[in-house]
Amino acid sequence: MRICIPTRDKNGLKAEVHAHFGSANYFIIYDTDSNSHEVIENTNIHHSHGMCHPLSVLGGNNIDAVVCSGMGLRAIQKLSEGGIKAYRVNAATVEEVIEHYNNNSLELLTPENACSEHKCD
Repeated sequence: MRICIPTRDKNGLKAEVHAHFGSANYFIIYDTDSNSHEVIENTNIHHSHGMCHPLSVLGGNNIDAVVCSGMGLRAIQKLSEGGIKAYRVNAATVEEVIEHYNNNSLELLTPENACSEHKCD
């Protein structure tokens, strides 16, 4: 599985997870099969609220899932349309996200539990 994690920096597994998916500086793509990762710069970082286009940045990277601390309804819908699942987890670093993945403790994001105006329950 290839997991995309929005981050503030590009420090690999030690990278700090960014609170908002579409506004992250970078995306770390972690491959659970090979235990490897790559860094992608978010070239769509400056967008109007609700107008992020994550697949324009992530397209072509064969992403299976996005894991972050929360995500709005439109982002969930756009990812779902691309066949990508979205999960929520409370983690400070990419390494912690991977630990949660390995422990099956990620929460699937759905329209019912999406964030609203960057506010999450």
